[in-house]
Amino acid sequence: MNRISKLAAATLAAVTVSTSLTGCFPLLLGGAMVGGTVVYTDRRTSGTQLEDEAIELKASNRLSKELGERARARVSVVSYNRLVLLTGVVSGEADRVAVGRLVSGVDNVRSIVNEVTVVSAQPTNTIASDALVTSKVKASLVDSKDIFAQSVKVVTEQGTVYLMGRVTDREANRATEIARGVSGVDKVVRVFEIISEAELANMQAPAPPPPRPER
Repeated sequence: MNRISKLAAATLAAVTVSTSLTGCFPLLLGGAMVGGTVVYTDRRTSGTQLEDEAIELKASNRLSKELGERARARVSVVSYNRLVLLTGVVSGEADRVAVGRLVSGVDNVRSIVNEVTVVSAQPTNTIASDALVTSKVKASLVDSKDIFAQSVKVVTEQGTVYLMGRVTDREANRATEIARGVSGVDKVVRVFEIISEAELANMQAPAPPPPRPER
């Protein structure tokens, strides 16, 4: 299946959306229930998460319409906090430029990192091996214990690992170090949005309790 026709799969951030929830099942966006308490694992707002999903869908549809019939076109779109990473291959420079132009016209796109490459022949199918590398990098981030793994999105294309997310300098350096140590990783490219330690602390601060009703 052509990758530009696929909806972007969920990665580290768990997003659960339902249009038919009852009172017993809370709506969670980027969070998980632990002992009856919502523990948030995504540093994007719920609105931004939905915008990212819409960006990926609209961009994929645009690219499928424009490039779906062209030989050797295989492009993936991943959006995080409205920063869009484009990876894959096309058969000519004109197509590579067109990919960037088409995606930049999608509503709410803040910026684009165009890592699409031009090749004269379709490379060997690496989707399965790339998926394995992604899984190993994610597992290594979880095992490390000194980094919040859910804050890093991992994308792999032909052995190159792209790291996305809103992280501090400390987290960015540690995640890069971990990814470079995983077998099968040829190169690590950082597509992080760097935040300060103060911003991180504010994100992790517990929400104030709701005010008590006056009697």
